[in-house]
Amino acid sequence: MKKIILTLFTAIAVLVLAACSSTSGASKDKEVTLGATAGPYTDMVNKAIKPSLEKKGYKVKVVEFSDYIQPNLALSKGDLDANLFQHKVYMENFAKEKNLKLSEVVIVPTAPMGLYSNKFKSIEEIKEGSTLAIPNDPVNLARTLIMLEDAELITIKENINQLTASEKDIKDNPKNLNFKPLEAAQLPRAVQSADVAAVPGNFALAAKMDLLDALQLENMPDTYRNRVVVNTKDLESAFAKDIKEVVESKEFEEVIDKEFKGFGKPEWMKK
Repeated sequence: MKKIILTLFTAIAVLVLAACSSTSGASKDKEVTLGATAGPYTDMVNKAIKPSLEKKGYKVKVVEFSDYIQPNLALSKGDLDANLFQHKVYMENFAKEKNLKLSEVVIVPTAPMGLYSNKFKSIEEIKEGSTLAIPNDPVNLARTLIMLEDAELITIKENINQLTASEKDIKDNPKNLNFKPLEAAQLPRAVQSADVAAVPGNFALAAKMDLLDALQLENMPDTYRNRVVVNTKDLESAFAKDIKEVVESKEFEEVIDKEFKGFGKPEWMKK
């Protein structure tokens, strides 16, 4: 009887150890799917985020998008674990319109908007009556107006609404600049036809423009910097914390300094 009981205990112990071993193996099989828009932010995921996540034991899948609607919809459906393409204003407005619960994990270096010209070599050279191509969507236009005020080309009204900004928010236009509103994606080509064009960083890079060629780059507040976004329910998840740790690492910043010249760093990186 003692031999039988001993044999049973031994068998149970073996089964428990096997189960523990199986569970431990499964925990190492970590997978994460990241989405980003085509161009610099897919590059950022592939070059600066994915390698470090893989070192942490993750299997990383990167999904590239060509628009700004699908990445958040895919995230909400669970097709993505996180995405990288949007700033705070867009995220909050999109979440409100679609009744989604989205949260930022960490802000990343972002390509700033810039003033580009083939006719002038400095802000001071811009002549009276010059044509200036600007974005026709309110959020990018708000950024443009702030940048133009920083360049001392115009003055704008106080506290302009980022979601409804228009040319009516211009208070003074001392050089009588002629504004030509265009779809943001068309602005890189407008550098050829307009005297000056305000081009968002992602479209400038997609058109193979050098950010450092701008007459002036936007002094971008963190509100307009892109961020890694997850469903709010996943904000405290292990993968979200690991992504944040990767982005805040020295290795990440080294890749940014080498591969993403001209990108403006968020405030947390400057401390």
